[in-house]
Amino acid sequence: MPISVTLIVQMVTFAVLIVFVKRYLWGPLTAVMERRQKRIADGLAAADQGRRALDDAQRQQDEILAVARERAAEILDHAERRSREIIEEARERARAEGEHAMALARAEAEAEMTRLRERLRADVARLALAGAERIVEREIDRRLHDRLLEEVAGQL
Repeated sequence: MPISVTLIVQMVTFAVLIVFVKRYLWGPLTAVMERRQKRIADGLAAADQGRRALDDAQRQQDEILAVARERAAEILDHAERRSREIIEEARERARAEGEHAMALARAEAEAEMTRLRERLRADVARLALAGAERIVEREIDRRLHDRLLEEVAGQL
């Protein structure tokens, strides 16, 4: 066989091979490569979307934590203000109760002093009467002496 026939046979064989590859192998191979390319692109897009979602979630978490810290600070501030108010109210109440107790004690002391004064007056009047009776045992007008002694007792 000459070279030209061999060359033609090889060209025909190559053409048949190209048609066979194009018809039966190239289409499925291209489809597989396109599906794989699409799957890789989808995976990259999903990864990018996941990264964005993670960034958004991180941002939201930071915002929620900031709000929570702010709220906690407000609650602590409110609690401290309320505790100061309660302490001040307790002081005022204690001061008022102390003043009330002092007023009661003063009133009781005044009443006791009044009772003691009255008792002292009565004792002085009895002593004066006894002394006057001894001095004036001989005189007859007792009513006049009693009235004079009552006047003296009233002046004491």
